[in-house]
Amino acid sequence: MRWEGNEQSDNVEDRRGGGGGGFGGLPIGGRSVGIGTVAVALIAGWIFGINPLTMLGMLAGGGDPAPQVQQQQGPAQKPPPEDREAAFVSTVLKNTEVVWSDIFRRNGSSYTPSRLVLFRGATPTACGTGQSAMGPFYCPGDQKVYIDLGFFDTLQNQLGAPGVFAKAYVIAHEIGHHVQDELGITGKVDQMRGRLSQAQNNALSVRVELQADCLAGVWAHHSQQSKQWLDPGDIEAAMNAAQKIGDDALQRSAGRAIVPDSFTHGTSAQRQRWFGAGFKSGNMQDCDTFAAKTL
Repeated sequence: MRWEGNEQSDNVEDRRGGGGGGFGGLPIGGRSVGIGTVAVALIAGWIFGINPLTMLGMLAGGGDPAPQVQQQQGPAQKPPPEDREAAFVSTVLKNTEVVWSDIFRRNGSSYTPSRLVLFRGATPTACGTGQSAMGPFYCPGDQKVYIDLGFFDTLQNQLGAPGVFAKAYVIAHEIGHHVQDELGITGKVDQMRGRLSQAQNNALSVRVELQADCLAGVWAHHSQQSKQWLDPGDIEAAMNAAQKIGDDALQRSAGRAIVPDSFTHGTSAQRQRWFGAGFKSGNMQDCDTFAAKTL
């Protein structure tokens, strides 16, 4: 992916200079969830998805965690210009803004970009305290994406998903959740959750996640059409990342039995299929996972 020299977004907020501490305990619903519980959450439903704070709240014995009041932040800092990894994130984010603004405009509406927060250790969010161990996540409460850049090392070295475009896929998937929020899908899904069983909630989460994968593919389609910046093997890198983080693959790598009712993100094949569908057509309307009879 030939990203250097392209325009960068102004919507990146760098909180890395503020520390944030380690992983001693995460307060969820009045309880402190330690790193062991966080690790379970990572295996069960990690990486690209529905707010991991929700899953941690369930593991702690509560429902959705109560939103926490954000700590007072100073003026938003921009990443230093010499930070190559941050520059990459800013470049991909800018392109998602351009692509989605154009798609929304052609569909008769307007797109409000998300802000992306870089942090280390832990950081306050409108959804609760975010920690690096959760992986990247989107918080609908403040419409921000949160990423500890150390996750990209985990993606390559521990999950076996190397490549620049695999990292772009991570960002595009999280922005896919913001697109869902902009379209009103997130709110409708949240309204349904309280009326469903755990198995039904899991099945609903799978459709949410697969739609975000498809929307990431839609972005990749239009991005490549306009910029021609992908190299041979880039799409394969994204497909490999999708394969590595399928629920079946994560359960298998953890030495657990494959339990479809526990899936929250979809199988490897499903994640690849929906990203591929979005990339092939570039049509947001082809991402209606909620109406699909088979995933």
